[in-house]
Amino acid sequence: MSKAGFGSWAATALLILAVVIVEFVTIPYMSLPPAQQITAAILLVAAVLWVTEWVSLFIVSFLILALEIVWLIPVLGLSGQVVSSSVFFAPFFSNIILLFLGGFVLSSLMQKYGLDIRFAQAILKRTKGKPSATLLGIILACSFLSMWISNTATTAMMLTMVFPLIKRIPEEHQFRKALVLCIPFACNLGGIGTPIGTPPNAIALSYLTKAGYTISFAKWMMLTLPFLIVFLVLLWQLLIRLYPARGLTLDIPERNTGDFSLQHWAALGVFVVTACGWFFASQLGLATGTIGLFPLIFCFWFGLLDTKDFRDLPWDVLYMVAGGLALGVALQVTGLGESLINVLPLSGSPWALLAITAAVAGVMSTVMSNTATAGLIIPLVMNLPFGSDYILSLVVALALMCSMAMALPVSTPPNAIAFSSRAINSRDMIITGGIITISGYILITLFGPSYWRFILSFIN
Repeated sequence: MSKAGFGSWAATALLILAVVIVEFVTIPYMSLPPAQQITAAILLVAAVLWVTEWVSLFIVSFLILALEIVWLIPVLGLSGQVVSSSVFFAPFFSNIILLFLGGFVLSSLMQKYGLDIRFAQAILKRTKGKPSATLLGIILACSFLSMWISNTATTAMMLTMVFPLIKRIPEEHQFRKALVLCIPFACNLGGIGTPIGTPPNAIALSYLTKAGYTISFAKWMMLTLPFLIVFLVLLWQLLIRLYPARGLTLDIPERNTGDFSLQHWAALGVFVVTACGWFFASQLGLATGTIGLFPLIFCFWFGLLDTKDFRDLPWDVLYMVAGGLALGVALQVTGLGESLINVLPLSGSPWALLAITAAVAGVMSTVMSNTATAGLIIPLVMNLPFGSDYILSLVVALALMCSMAMALPVSTPPNAIAFSSRAINSRDMIITGGIITISGYILITLFGPSYWRFILSFIN
């Protein structure tokens, strides 16, 4: 039996087992109401499928939605709690989904017209063959592009650009590994800088917004950019010391990107207008998802993108995010989230709880999807009996830790792409990625809450 076939049958057996246990088996000492038992079963099934990837991750989102409608809603009705199916459908076309959709359109636009390549070349030309400067230039290019477009797409594009440079370096030279490793790690880190940079950010923003917090595009960047800068400097210095250049001089290969036409200027204008719209959304009185409609409508209306480009958008990522949001709705509607929170040692300090949950998020994101991790953990901490500043610090810390975990080739798609190049081995990734993950955890837990409360008090 093929691996895919085994995964499908294993997922089916897991689903049947979960239904049978909830419906026909009495578990000792389990006093949860029926609706919460069903939600717990959906949560566990989703968690196992997210970790094992027995089926595609976007399928798990549709499974969550289906189980909520055909299994959970009738039980809620029997208990006297009338819930419309639209409550669970809503996350699949919410403000957050529109925000990400706009980001994906920008990603497609930049790649189609080579704006990403031009930007990367502009960085590389200014390094003039100096290894440390070239390494920093690649890191800055990767991180900036990943703030706005898919970090997976950025990794693939930058590896394509950098590989001709890498091939000019002798195979035994350690600096080759630094040039390869910096790309996925910088792309992973760059995502924390904007709300659209990575799905955990969107999940965090969604729950914070529902809870009454006002986190604009600009405010998110103020909360995260200082940490991003520190992490990028750490990555740069770490790679220089682990894989020294030893007097190496680099030749910078160039790729012909053609003339800058009217369409290129239009694409650049769409990017700038959209980015400014997201940055000043609160002043404009518009939701970030509404701003995300602008590039979607403009690009396809005026032919900058076509139907094929629309079909090629990463819809699976959108549905992955939506499924996590729908699961969070079930946790809130049934009260299971509050019940699970009551199990945590809430008598301790908020900082201790942040340290524990951030560590859990880091470990989980190392071995499974950071989107799935954020979708599982963030909803569970939203009902904690702490002040609003502590809740916001906790959620932002969890979102950042989901992006900081990058110690294994399977931790993130960018890691997997870089590892597939065969220019590095798993030990290289474990050492460098592990140091970054641990350092990020220490910085976030020690300095995050104080900085975020200061920024909030300064803004408000």
